[in-house]
Formats: sequence, structure tokens, C-alpha cells
Amino acid sequence: MALTLEDKKAIVAEVAEVAATAYSAVAAEYRGLTVGDMTRLRANARNAGVYLRVVRNTLARRALEGTSFECMQEGLTGPLVLAFSQEDPGAAARVISDFAKSNDKLIVRLVSVSGKLLAPGDIERLAKMPTKDQAISLLMAVMKAPIEKFVRTLAEPHAKLTRTVAAVRDQKQQAA
Repeated sequence: MALTLEDKKAIVAEVAEVAATAYSAVAAEYRGLTVGDMTRLRANARNAGVYLRVVRNTLARRALEGTSFECMQEGLTGPLVLAFSQEDPGAAARVISDFAKSNDKLIVRLVSVSGKLLAPGDIERLAKMPTKDQAISLLMAVMKAPIEKFVRTLAEPHAKLTRTVAAVRDQKQQAA
């Protein structure tokens, strides 16, 4: 069924709105995937907070105009599925990368982060980026380490004195 002009405008507006707030985008060729495969990919994307959509390339080009993903416009050729990370920059890359490992028919064509077009091979590097919660926990561990070391250093003289007194006590008990 052909799309009406109103349907096309709605699709462009929806994709443009998502692209305006997204952290990263991945375009992958889905030629040869079954309906069941696409359904699993969509479910994985939905669970990871990734917006996934198959859009005509002409509509996608219009939707990406004026966004940070404008650099992807020239590479939009062939049957592509667009994935936009809405929660953290690596989410779309993780979903597409994980699915592509188990299904060789999904081929990454374009990867973009913050207005920069990356090589398709960089999807693994982007997928390995920590999530927001992981990044916060890493930061907290780095911030907490000096304080922990300081507290251990302050407690060490008391602990050393206790160990020394215990050693003297043990020595006297053995002598007696």
C-alpha cells in the first residue's frame, strides 16, 4: 500500500523528533532477514530503549536534515533499518552488534555519534561503552579510592600497635 503525503510527513516528523534527542545512530542493511528475525530485533531494541525503524531512504534523508546525524545522509542507500540510542550512546550499537553476531545477514553500514560518522567496524568500540549506571559506578569507585586509602593509613598505626601487643602477649605466654 502506498503512503499518502500525510503519512510521509508523519514518518519524517517522528524520525526527526527521535533523531533530535538521540545520542547515537546505527544504520544496518537487513536484506535477507526473516520476519521472525526482524521481530526479535525489534523486541531486543524495545527492551534496550532503542528506537528502531525501517524508513524509506528519501524520507530518512529529510528526517535527518538539521540533526547531528546529517552526516549519514549520503550513505542511506539500499534496504536499511535505523536504530537510535535514546538512553545511552552505546545502546543501539549493542543491540545491532549482538544481533549481527547471531545473524550474518544484518550488516552494519553506518554508525554516527554526536555528528561524527564512524567506520562500520567501530560499532564494537561503541557497543563496549559503559551504560550510564556503569559509568557512574566507575566514577564513584575512582572518587572513593583516595578516601579509603586515607582511612586505611589513619587506622594503620592503631592496628600495628594492636598486632605488636598481641605478639608480645603470645611471646610471654609461650615463655611461661
